[in-house]
This record gives sequence, structure tokens and C-alpha cells, in this order.
Amino acid sequence: MTHLPFGFSRLGFRVLALLGIHLCGGVLLNAAFWDDAGRWWKGNLHAHSLWSDGDDYPEMIADWYKRSGYHFLAISDHDNLQTGERWHHVTNRPTGRLALENYSRRFGNSWVSTRTFEGQEQARLRPFSEYRGKFEQSGRFLLIPAEEITARHLVFPVHINAINLQTVIEPLTGDSVLEVMRRNVNAVLEQRVRTKQPMFPHLNHPNFGWGVTAEDLARVEGERFFEVYNGHPSVNNEGDAVHPGTDRIWDIVLTKRLAELGLGPLYGTATDDSHNYHTNSSRLSNSGRGWVMVRSRSLTPGSLISAMEMGDFYATTGVELTRLKQSAKGIELRIKEAPGISYTTHFVGTLRGYDTNSHPVLDKSGNMLPITRRYSSDIGKVLALATGATAAYRLNGREIYVRAIITSTKAKANPIQTNEVERAWTQPVFPSRR
Repeated sequence: MTHLPFGFSRLGFRVLALLGIHLCGGVLLNAAFWDDAGRWWKGNLHAHSLWSDGDDYPEMIADWYKRSGYHFLAISDHDNLQTGERWHHVTNRPTGRLALENYSRRFGNSWVSTRTFEGQEQARLRPFSEYRGKFEQSGRFLLIPAEEITARHLVFPVHINAINLQTVIEPLTGDSVLEVMRRNVNAVLEQRVRTKQPMFPHLNHPNFGWGVTAEDLARVEGERFFEVYNGHPSVNNEGDAVHPGTDRIWDIVLTKRLAELGLGPLYGTATDDSHNYHTNSSRLSNSGRGWVMVRSRSLTPGSLISAMEMGDFYATTGVELTRLKQSAKGIELRIKEAPGISYTTHFVGTLRGYDTNSHPVLDKSGNMLPITRRYSSDIGKVLALATGATAAYRLNGREIYVRAIITSTKAKANPIQTNEVERAWTQPVFPSRR
């Protein structure tokens, strides 16, 4: 008999059943091994337009991603799905006039609507339903409706993207960061069950405003994804002297979920979180910094989401893979080489019997701070290292999980960090439990 992990809701179990994911001994296992079937699709799951705090029209944003070789895009404006009638004041933003001029030049006056209202020039924002047909092509480019649910607890931001959402979810509050995450994640999963449409939530930039700890994220039963890389310069991907970076958070969460809480793995995405489209700068959130490569048989929301929920994708800031094979036996990969560039692959994981001790972070008065605790180096240790274009790791049964981080010597274009280089992250694998 299979028992639900402590705190796992009946809703969560039902959603997992719909996804074809099964519980074995309290641990979530992939329903099938990954092979080389399907093709790779490039996509960004996090971007903003003038419908919230971005500085360009959604058509201009979609046009850039399509022309730049992406296959899918989710423009996830804050707390809306780009529906209804919306006009914006052209001069309310420093780039407003430039944005309108570029928009009119690209799509023509027959597409662009402007008016004068109370003495101010306004431009109409076309809703998603009107402009998506201008860009979508079967097997070539797909626009996916999305929302960034912009919640918080006290001063701590808790932002959750909902991918392929059908109706807007208003941000839900709670008595703790954990409760806020759970309530908003469950709202997405409930809509999925109710509408029978594929969709999923993913936690955005956990270190933005230092809002989310590894301990809280580990306990969100229905959460399967988070951003290991976000291209906004203010989200603290690398952490600081007292806060761990997102890679360290990922390892702590994976260890706790798989070894201690009886929950499933957490998968990592890379996104742009783009807001600024007129000037490229390390101080601005621009396009083209982070994306996911998803292996799927077709370019549809259902196929892409199914593949991602099986972990059949990788996150990247520039490193490309020509082969990726992952299973309960291990990881094999081949990197698309660039002339004069070197590559190092670190296989990172936690072994059984790891040191479970941790210590809180204290202030000068000895008070506990709401920061991820300090854990042993047993968690997320380098289990193997490979150089060159190919790398492989074979599981020996001692691992709780293993994932790969590929680092190149190629400097990242338009970086947000000094000396930033291109990287990629595969998803964790783990031995079968019998």
C-alpha cells in the first residue's frame, strides 16, 4: 500500500495522477525513462509587457523572440492575462514615445490605435486573444498565456508564475511565506483540475527581496519548478555573504524533499524576466539571458508541459546540448562545442548517510534570522567532474539525486554579473527505489 507523504493534499495526489507520476515508497518517481524521442524546443517562461511593468508592447516582444529563434514564449504580466480593454499613457514611461514609434513602424497605423484622453496621448494594448494569431505557427512558434501571481507575506515577496493559465488568479495571502506559497500553488493546481487544461506553477526568483528560504520551498507539496537562473539584475541568483545562491537552495531543497519529506523532486528553469526592451545594460532586465530547452514531440502546451513535468528539459544561459540522456541509471550528455571554448561538467548530488545537521543564521544579538539555515557540505557536493564536450555519470545506488552543471569559458553576452560565463543545468535524476 502506498501512503501519501505527510501534508500531501488529496488535490496534489489527484494532480500527480493526471500527470502520470507515481509514488513509490513515499518518493516521486518518473513514470518513464527519457530517450532521444522528440525534438528540442527553445522557450522563455517569464517576461513582462506594458500590460504590467514592462516597457514595450506584447507584439514587439513576441516578434523579437520569434525572430531570435525561440519556439515558445510566455508573457507573464503581473496579476493579469492581458484580457479586456486597456489603454496606457504613452508618456508615463521614459521610453514610451520610442516604444510607440517602433510599434507603429513595425506593425503599421492600421494595427496601432491611439487617442487623446484628458489631454494625454494613449495607445491601446491589444489583448492576448487579438495578437496571438499574428505570431503563432504550427511547429514553429507558440504563445502560452501566463500570469505572475504577485503575492507577499509582510515584506517578503512570493512571486509564482502560472503557465497556460486559463483565468486570472488574484494573489492569495497567508500567515507565513510557506502558507502564501502553498495557497497560490494550490490555486493553480485547482484550476488545472477544474478546467482539465495542462498548466503548472513555478516559483520565481526565490532570492528576490530574500523572500523564500530553502526550508519553506522544500515543504510546498505541489511545487515542481523554480528559477535557478533569472535574468533580472536585482534577484540575487548568486546569493551573498549570508544568503545562499539558487544552486545551493536547489540542493538543500532536493535533499530535504527526497530524503526527509517524502516529496518529489524540484526542477530548475532559466528565464529572462525581461522588462526592458529598448536598451541593453547589465542594470536592466533584458531579453535573451536565460531559457529552457524542452524535448517534446510537438510544440503544444500539453506536450511541452508533459515533458517538463517529466524533467525532460534543461535550463541554460547559452550552453547548448546535442545529446542528453537521463534515467534512473545516470546522466549522459554531449555539448555543442564553440571554437576556442572549454567546458567543465560538475555532477552534483547528495549521498545517503549525509550529515543532517544544520544551524540557523543569527543577528548580532543572537536572534534567529528568516534566512536559509547553514548545512553540511555533504549536501550538494561534487560527486564527479568531467572536462570536454562529453560527460557521463552512472548512478551506483548511494545517491539521493544527481544533477549536472555545465560551465563554459565563453563570456556571457549582456551579463548581469561581473565575469559571468555561459552555463547550463540538467534536471536531477535518482535511483529507483524498490
